[in-house]
Amino acid sequence: MELVIEDIRKSFGEKQVLKGISFSAGSGKAFGVLGRNGAGKTTLIRIIMGVFPADAGRVLTDGKPIDYDQTKLGYLPEERGLYPKKQIRDQLIYFARLKGMKQTDAAANVDRWLGRLGMSEYANKRLDTLSKGNQQKIQLITALAHDPEIIILDEPFSGLDPVNAMLLKDVVKEELARGKTVLFSSHQMNYIEEFCDSIAILKDGAIAVGGNLEHIKRNYPRNKLIVRSPQAELILRDMADVCTRQDRGELMLVLPAPERKQEFMRRLADSYDIDEIKVFEPSLNDIFVEYAGEKD
Repeated sequence: MELVIEDIRKSFGEKQVLKGISFSAGSGKAFGVLGRNGAGKTTLIRIIMGVFPADAGRVLTDGKPIDYDQTKLGYLPEERGLYPKKQIRDQLIYFARLKGMKQTDAAANVDRWLGRLGMSEYANKRLDTLSKGNQQKIQLITALAHDPEIIILDEPFSGLDPVNAMLLKDVVKEELARGKTVLFSSHQMNYIEEFCDSIAILKDGAIAVGGNLEHIKRNYPRNKLIVRSPQAELILRDMADVCTRQDRGELMLVLPAPERKQEFMRRLADSYDIDEIKVFEPSLNDIFVEYAGEKD
């Protein structure tokens, strides 16, 4: 199912929170919605979910205005929304039934997901007896048990240790392989970079940069080289006008022009003991800082 966000605008009083947001997320693909706190991410998610309407613009699925009676959405919120004193399995079934499932189907799906996430032994326990990470896995089941076509994950890795984070990554990959459309919102850029083909970075209610992540990276000037060498100190001394030290002992050379990278690569390889030379490619974190930061 293709999800299209078309020129979404929203104001609260005199404050315009969303200023014409447009993007599309395809079936079997993950899309990252990024931005600092206050950029408009939560408002956009609530409009997509149908919590409240946009002032202008449309949410489309497969080219038609979304029908919330027919389109199943799954939502993992950043703020947890389950009942801490209630038995886990009972409330999971309850939430699945609220989303349109029959009792028998809801029970079967809940039991399957409890098993998939290694939580079957906790089925009859109260939620508040679980660790924060296990509570997060239970919350995830509420987003998936009713088999939604569109899955929205807001800070899904919060509170998870590396083992459970790997489990969640496997689950997301399985859902993508089944053709689900997944929207990620997170400040953990490494996970967004791993999953998302495309992104939209919001700033002050507008998209500061968006599109295919690899294309965004390729559009950066290719005038920087990363160098690893046992003769780093010598290179740093000889090429001090263009060379600086980076983390992990790497050097960065900022070239006068991108067209001169082959010249500098040959010069380095001919003159020094080089372990690695590569063109610097910004990480998603670099891109986020540039576009979502304070500077205009």
